[in-house]
Amino acid sequence: MADEAYRRLPGAEIVLAGIADIEAGRRSINASAVQCAAPRLRRIGLEAPSAQGDVPAAHDLYRQLRAEYGDAAHSRYNAILARIASFAGAAELARRS
Repeated sequence: MADEAYRRLPGAEIVLAGIADIEAGRRSINASAVQCAAPRLRRIGLEAPSAQGDVPAAHDLYRQLRAEYGDAAHSRYNAILARIASFAGAAELARRS
């Protein structure tokens, strides 16, 4: 898939920003979310590195969300991961067509 096609998919605002953050060495909510879904994103052809270190990406994502959103962290966590799943699913369908 071309880069332009990825930008039109649901969740691209998280995935593409997260990949850019990882490439720039920034730790962000989007970067942690991408690392959570790295294996699936790699299967669709994206350069999505897995988390490094002792802390799983999902734990790091939740910690960042908790710091920013407090008690709303859980719903944000679920929404972000669902959005990435939508992105990956749409990309998988597009690759098959």
